[in-house]
Amino acid sequence: MASVARPWWQRAVLYQVYVRSFADSDGDGVGDLRGIVDRLDYLEWLGVDALWLSPVTISPDKDWGYDVADYTDVQPAFGGLPALDELVAAAGRRDIRVIVDIVPNHTSDRHPWFEESRAARDSPRRDWYVWADPKPDGSPPNNWRSAFGGGPAWTLDERTGQYYMHNFLPEQPDLNWWNDDVRAAFDHILRFWLQRGIAGFRIDVAHGIVKDGELRDNPDPAVSTYNANREDVHDVLRRWRRVVDEYQPDRVLLGETWVMELERLARFYGSGDDELHLAFNFPFTFCDLDAQKLRAIVEASEAALPERAWPVWMLSNHDIVRFPTRMAKGDERRARAALFLLTTLRGTPVLYYGDELGMPQGDVPREQHHDMAGRDGARTPLPWNGGWRDPWLPLSADVAPVAAQRDDQGSLLNFARSLIAQRRASPDLVDGAYESLPSPDGVWAFRRGDHTTVAVNLSDDAAELGDGLRLAPWQGVVQRM
Repeated sequence: MASVARPWWQRAVLYQVYVRSFADSDGDGVGDLRGIVDRLDYLEWLGVDALWLSPVTISPDKDWGYDVADYTDVQPAFGGLPALDELVAAAGRRDIRVIVDIVPNHTSDRHPWFEESRAARDSPRRDWYVWADPKPDGSPPNNWRSAFGGGPAWTLDERTGQYYMHNFLPEQPDLNWWNDDVRAAFDHILRFWLQRGIAGFRIDVAHGIVKDGELRDNPDPAVSTYNANREDVHDVLRRWRRVVDEYQPDRVLLGETWVMELERLARFYGSGDDELHLAFNFPFTFCDLDAQKLRAIVEASEAALPERAWPVWMLSNHDIVRFPTRMAKGDERRARAALFLLTTLRGTPVLYYGDELGMPQGDVPREQHHDMAGRDGARTPLPWNGGWRDPWLPLSADVAPVAAQRDDQGSLLNFARSLIAQRRASPDLVDGAYESLPSPDGVWAFRRGDHTTVAVNLSDDAAELGDGLRLAPWQGVVQRM
């Protein structure tokens, strides 16, 4: 039977670029879009199919781009809108697509929408944000807590006498997604980027953009029962899916679904083809590199997902400790095993820039921190063996640079490249179903499609698999049946 033609985002290997730290074209110490253009040959050589860019839109950078002041323009420090157009065109010539980060939960407090909203209680855009009166004693309207700092998710606006709500920084006021004008404004924003050739969107805080309309107290103040994870968010995602489905070739919605319950995660796919195309699986990302635990998460995910849904897997991103430090514990063998799994499971793998080098969490002295939440160590510049002059964050001394690893056939970089090539060359690894297979303790074995078996030893002991096959510690194997 002929295989079903998969959309590009199911066949692809995605690569997240933290733009400030990838490549600097003008020597100011800050990565930029033309720096990415200059390194497209490297990305093509590595074998990636699409780039997910951290936010490039206009921002005062209180949260490094996740506080947006203009959704339809690009930071001058990154080269402005012409540089993004140049990147999309240059990447397209190499069959590499570009996905942009979009932040619908909140704006910057310097966005013109919020400046108009806070001007007066009767402002035409007052209801574009979440405003509420104080309690009789003047305290915040409810017990919701901010994810940054743990204080109240409310700030009093002295001029108008009401509180505005912010799930994150006070400089990041939350939009009111009950307002039809807000929904229509984002339809326009999506179309603006889609018409410029953007291949899709990674949706920041996709699980949290709609709040409880009654602003009820959370039963447990430490759990975001009413200020995130509301069922009504699915109405927004279905609306966005209809927008992106207007455009060909296929565009993709990739959700930051920071939920730890797999049944809830599965609901972000809707029926399998009417909400998100891909929803990040954080239980997998945060799991130990343990065969039994990872197998349980993957198999529970497979069971929970709707029939037409497609998994997506990642090991690192800009918000969490890099996987070679967190999951692999600084052991290169473990890092290789994690990358092997990432590229052999059913689903779309996502590499964070530097994962292919085994780049560890950076050691950034406190006096050089930029991020208010201390995430600088996950965002240090990619070492090119040159190419940075006075970088905005210090380079890591704990990883061999790109140039040295490209020249070393035994390097982790060349291993990662070979895994991507192996995946691309195997219809079973790209398209095939997942089926668990019996295996010894510490080993995870599974079948992909009709003709391929995969086994990986996630232990410190050698394992015998039968038929004379012996797996060394932290070694994986793909076999054609």
